[in-house]
Amino acid sequence: MFNFRQGNGHAAGIFLAGIPEETVVWTANRDDPPVSNSATLLFTGDGLALPTAESQNYFAKSSGSASYASMLDSGNFVLYNSGREIVWQSFDHPTDTLLPSQRLLSGDELLSAKSEADHSTVPCRFSRHPSYAYYASSTFGAGENVTLNLGADGHLYLLNRTGSNIRNITDGGLPTDEGKLYLMRIDADGIFRLYSHDLKKDAIWSVVWESSKDKCVPKGLCGLNSYCVLIDLQPDCRCLPRFESVDQGNPTSGCEGNFVADACKNRNENFTYTMEELESTTWENVSYMSLRLSGKNDCIQGCLEDCNCEAAFFDGTNCRKLRLPLRYGRRANGTSDIALIKVGVPKPDTDRRIVQPGSKKKGRTDILSICLSFTALIHFIVDFRDCVVETQCLGIYKNECCEWWP
Repeated sequence: MFNFRQGNGHAAGIFLAGIPEETVVWTANRDDPPVSNSATLLFTGDGLALPTAESQNYFAKSSGSASYASMLDSGNFVLYNSGREIVWQSFDHPTDTLLPSQRLLSGDELLSAKSEADHSTVPCRFSRHPSYAYYASSTFGAGENVTLNLGADGHLYLLNRTGSNIRNITDGGLPTDEGKLYLMRIDADGIFRLYSHDLKKDAIWSVVWESSKDKCVPKGLCGLNSYCVLIDLQPDCRCLPRFESVDQGNPTSGCEGNFVADACKNRNENFTYTMEELESTTWENVSYMSLRLSGKNDCIQGCLEDCNCEAAFFDGTNCRKLRLPLRYGRRANGTSDIALIKVGVPKPDTDRRIVQPGSKKKGRTDILSICLSFTALIHFIVDFRDCVVETQCLGIYKNECCEWWP
């Protein structure tokens, strides 16, 4: 327990001992800056703290006076009062992992880490909405106060408040010999997985079950104005035509146009407009207008003549007009859907200084700087009594961090 490497420093948390592959199962104060390797833990009657120059910084705040602490074999770190009653336990505050005998209560959530090396979450996020879910337990109406449970045999299941099993997510029945370990995690790629490990064989973690083998399924993985393509089963984020990555070192950061998007509304005669095509791609449908048209060319012309139209989707019979940014894009082989992206092209005799690829100051003003990060969560939607895996995204524009709704 405690003090594992986090970026250029260290973090406090719980990891499984005796395994060559460092396996962190709980992290304290995930979004705080890393601490030095000389940092100390302070145990008081109020709980356990990681003192800094500014404050005590409690990460295990007890509900009563704490007298002693114990690291249990189950992976649960527990604070007790003098009467041996639990006043705080890490199992009640999961991060991205569930261990056997641990439960995820109604209203709780698991948040994926940024990466395997960085266990923090995103610094700001969209408001959650069930329509962003990409995995659901389909247990609506099956009971209240549903809990997600992991058994010692790898059985992942849902119980309602009466203790009745309302859904088996995994079948369980896996070997429980000494040295067999199981854990469930929402990984940095947004996929929900059950892992097993055999201590006797000095093995590595192996996937027993996963919510999807399609790594383009998590919504928001590729950021705004970009779409996901599977290359050898691995996700690859690509920008819209004539768009560039916001952060070249981070393919999930999203993309922005390298042309002046407002020139149409301003009747800038230095630009001409054309439509670039992306075949077999799907996106979130947030169109402001839908027209029944007989051909793709009619859809193209309709968007070119509409200054509010920055993109259009054509499915063979319907033309849906949209404004940027686009999100939740992915390649969908076998579909007839076509994404049409309006791009501005400087006329040959135009001063090239008008458009500087990658220039953010001359880009569209309502998305002055788009920076998209991705995290996934497992969250119980209390009103819907369903367990879903959904995404939370960070949208930064106009140099502010704020909630964004289509």
